[in-house]
Amino acid sequence: MNRREVVRLAQPRLRRFLPGVLLGLVSALCAVGLLATAAWLITRAAEQPPILYLSAAMVGVRAFALGRAAFRYLERLTGHDAAFATLPELRVGVYERLVPVAPDGLGGSRRGDLLSRLVADVDEQQNVPLRVVQPLVVSGLTALAVVVVVSVLLPAAGLILGIGLVLAAVLGTALNSRVSGRAERELAGLRGAYQAELADYLGSLDVLVAYGADAEARGRLAEAHHALTRASVRRSLGSALTTALVTLISGGVTLGILAVGIPQLQPGGAGGGAGGFDGPVLALVALVPMAVFEVFAMVPLAWGAWRQVAASADRIAAVVPDVVPAEIPVDGPGAVRPAPARGEAVRLRVRDLSARWPGASGDSPALAPVSFDLGPGDRVLVRGASGAGKTTLAHALVRFLEHGGRYELNGADVREYPADAVRSVVGLCEQRPYLFDDDIRQNLLFAKDTADDAELEAVLDRVGLGEWMRERGGLSARVGERGSLVSGGQAQRIALARALLAGFPVLVLDEPTANVDPDRADALLADLLSAAAGEDRAVLLISHTPVPDELVTSTVTLVAAH
Repeated sequence: MNRREVVRLAQPRLRRFLPGVLLGLVSALCAVGLLATAAWLITRAAEQPPILYLSAAMVGVRAFALGRAAFRYLERLTGHDAAFATLPELRVGVYERLVPVAPDGLGGSRRGDLLSRLVADVDEQQNVPLRVVQPLVVSGLTALAVVVVVSVLLPAAGLILGIGLVLAAVLGTALNSRVSGRAERELAGLRGAYQAELADYLGSLDVLVAYGADAEARGRLAEAHHALTRASVRRSLGSALTTALVTLISGGVTLGILAVGIPQLQPGGAGGGAGGFDGPVLALVALVPMAVFEVFAMVPLAWGAWRQVAASADRIAAVVPDVVPAEIPVDGPGAVRPAPARGEAVRLRVRDLSARWPGASGDSPALAPVSFDLGPGDRVLVRGASGAGKTTLAHALVRFLEHGGRYELNGADVREYPADAVRSVVGLCEQRPYLFDDDIRQNLLFAKDTADDAELEAVLDRVGLGEWMRERGGLSARVGERGSLVSGGQAQRIALARALLAGFPVLVLDEPTANVDPDRADALLADLLSAAAGEDRAVLLISHTPVPDELVTSTVTLVAAH
């Protein structure tokens, strides 16, 4: 994915975008017409003609005033509707491109920064039509129309107005780029860096406080915040100076038009056919630039908005690779086998399986070749020192990582199955299971949305959480953000309950006691394996701590790759 593709997804289709442009153009022309008609009316009224000569202008003032507000409202309504309707397509498009590489293809992205890219940077793309394309089109067409009309009334005035508009576009854009261009390009990245620091700080606050490192972390957070604030102020300063410059040029154009128009004043010229023009027409051509420049001031700012949009689009594209890394599995044309039917026995056969993480340096794989068999009722323990590739093995088995060697599911190469089919029979309980900031019920239902409360309570009883759940007030008890209101062992039991609800025939338990007190680890392991038993389920237990021999049927030892 590249910047062009992101921007293309953000730009509404012409049939949705065009009404907003037309309404914006009519609103801008009404604004110019209001000032022009009002200038002519006031000047003409000072000559005290019969009221009949002013009636059309008075009606015009009312019509332009009402039209300016009404069409502006409709333009905002249709323009924002088109932009907002496009955002879901962009967001879905980004997610569709992320799914094939998630989760292991995103390992280099910090959590807060990734969230900023998928939320704030995607939201920034609504400014492609609203603050870039539409303002440029509306301002350009309005300026062209007014220059033509003024040139008909007074050619010299039309020339001055045209030159002034060109100067405003060129100098305003240059000034805006000079003052705030760097800030506008860096703003999205600074926002992502701040979000990443904030997420890291809040997520690790207990550890930081325990080791006395919270002050240093707050310092990094404050530094990221100050950098973001400085960029925001610099951007605002650039916008303010650009507006001031355009206003100054507008005043200069008005003075220039008066300078060339006053010598050509001829009483009754405009209405009397003498070839010149009178005071009301001079007032019209002299004051019209004020309205035109009010509209045209959006042009330099549109280029500033484009820099922000482009920077955000680059950040979105950076996290969505054009090519899926070789270490991430991709369903090929041969991945056509259906998942084993529910109740069908599932057997895994692994021979010399190895795997690498995306972006890893060096030639050695993260997992040295390993072989084992796993069938119904088996309890296989995988052990090894830190760095031996235990978690790598778990991710390879659920097809988060591509593998070398042979990996068979029910006698067929696992690549003959779609990755989702493999994950429907091989479930993974990670060492830090993710719990949503919701109640117990919702944290279970996403594994089986048809389950009723009786089934949910039964599975909690099975994993040893039934009494705990009832003491907390039932299934409606909340677990906190990322499970902050439950212990590590309780989180593991909830994760196992979800896996049991999903009905995985093969279950991979990755370090289930990693976040549990040592004196409770054996009891938790016994409970987890006992709960996972039944229905001929196969269990692969990954652990770096000793496991009683009676809990497992065989053991596989991993050695670090060299």
